[in-house]
Amino acid sequence: MKYIRLLFLTALLLLPALSPAVEIEGVALPDTIQLQGKTLQLNGAGIRTKFFFDIYVGGLYLEQHETSAKAIIADTGNKRITMNFLYAEVDKEKLTDGWDEGFDKNQSDERMQKLKDQLASFNALFTTAHRGDSIVFDLFSDGSTHISFNGTEKGEIKGLDFQQALLAVWLGKKPADKGLKKSMLGH
Repeated sequence: MKYIRLLFLTALLLLPALSPAVEIEGVALPDTIQLQGKTLQLNGAGIRTKFFFDIYVGGLYLEQHETSAKAIIADTGNKRITMNFLYAEVDKEKLTDGWDEGFDKNQSDERMQKLKDQLASFNALFTTAHRGDSIVFDLFSDGSTHISFNGTEKGEIKGLDFQQALLAVWLGKKPADKGLKKSMLGH
């Protein structure tokens, strides 16, 4: 009986360690994830809002905690960005218009011209998102970006230049949501 009681107490003590690092609007974000054999830690997470509506919970995972957006964009290590949708429905057109706008706001005309084909391929991967859906962007050190929708890989975009431009949508000088940028940077 003492043994069972000891196991029970030990299990209770371990429960906080097993809980998610952050829970935002019912979306649990774990402390760490595994990506290509590396452990990434949750750098920060927050809510993307637009016109007072909560659109999604965004999370940023890095190999090492970093508070500088410039350093994160320049870093070639593995990263993950998660989007867990809270809003009832975000249609494909709004998603792709948002990507176009986010890239355009944070890139020069010359760089946008170079990214045009990659961005078109990227936009073709999206479908309408609903409450409870998730999109995951795995940015690998080889320069490839893998996009998954609800756990199913949708495609890959190659190029470190594309990765940096994608990160700038959230972390650039003109981010889609300043509050979410601040949260992703762990501020």
